[in-house]
Amino acid sequence: MQDNSKNYTGPLIIIGLLFFVFGFVTWVNGTLISFFKKAFDLSNANSYLVTFAFFISYTVMAIPSSVVLKKVGFKKGMSIGLAIMAIGTFIFVPAAKAESYPLFLAGLFTIGIGLTLLQTASNPYATILGPRESAAQRISILGIANKTAGIISQKVFGGILLAGSVAGVAISPKAELEKVITPYLILTGVLIALAVLIQLTKGLPEVSEEQDGNDASTSAKASVFQFPNLVLGLIALFCYVGVEVIAGDSIISYGISLGFSTEEASQFGTYTLWLMMLGYILGIVLIPKYVSQQTWLKLSSIFGIIITIFALVTTGFTSVLCIAVLGLANAIMWPAIWPLAIDGLGKYTKVGSAWLIMMIAGGAILPYLYGILSDSLKSSQTAYAIMIPLYAFVLYFAMFGYKKKSW
Repeated sequence: MQDNSKNYTGPLIIIGLLFFVFGFVTWVNGTLISFFKKAFDLSNANSYLVTFAFFISYTVMAIPSSVVLKKVGFKKGMSIGLAIMAIGTFIFVPAAKAESYPLFLAGLFTIGIGLTLLQTASNPYATILGPRESAAQRISILGIANKTAGIISQKVFGGILLAGSVAGVAISPKAELEKVITPYLILTGVLIALAVLIQLTKGLPEVSEEQDGNDASTSAKASVFQFPNLVLGLIALFCYVGVEVIAGDSIISYGISLGFSTEEASQFGTYTLWLMMLGYILGIVLIPKYVSQQTWLKLSSIFGIIITIFALVTTGFTSVLCIAVLGLANAIMWPAIWPLAIDGLGKYTKVGSAWLIMMIAGGAILPYLYGILSDSLKSSQTAYAIMIPLYAFVLYFAMFGYKKKSW
């Protein structure tokens, strides 16, 4: 039993700070896509290697991360994750000096490795630091910290990296790339300081593994893939992460492709994040008192399809705004899909959770496919049609897939 009389304020502030770091590092990718596209004169597809390199690390590292955490513990694992992220951010310095896009991608992949370890370690604290019945509220509040950091990072890095690209102002590629050196050196220092802070924090408890269920229904299963709700949930989560990253990280490049200046377009990503924050707030207020998570997931999927269609048929800033509004549709999908996917897994819950983390690969593969479509169709707008079948699958899972208990 958890001792609810404990004061978890200090540890929760630390975890909130870590979620802030997640958001700051993750949501700057939209700015980097536009920045590298211009600096290296990349195609749409190649510019989305930014998200590919960053998010594919989740697939590569999800299971190894759980092995590392078993050996070193969650607290030390978080410090190691921050240290690996610091190595990744530091790689940006020699990458800028060498004018090497592959080296930048290596830095992003390294940041992703550290972030995978950090997230695998820190997410359980949202559940154990306080009463279990209020865990959903804590997760939503941490989500708000994450998106607030994303808004700040896009404003800060957008102002630094995308400045000076006004018509008539010529900047050499070398000078463009050197813009990353100072902010990424500062970020490296912050990550190292946080790694030390986590290690020195006394009030952060160690996470203990819970007993796995082993009822008759689960012991009769020979594999985690004999649970249809998990398999369909894996696909749904893959689709959801894909549409979230496409909506959040393509909007700046999309704005530029429509003729907006880089300074104007650099702010568009913050609109998506503000609307995601609104979604979190609505979730805190409405779920489960007024609407169930399943119903919210259904409504969000339908809303995503409708808004995507509007983005395809409208023009100019209206179309950009539609892409931003997808942030509202995407906000509560993660916490809604996750419990439905692992329901009834019993002793397979941990391995099922590891597979779900691996589905963050949707943020690597689907934006890259969006980039390929943008190039082949010669239209970033038409390429957004890729999101309609993705939302449609999430809708199928919300209506029927999660109920399926046997093949």
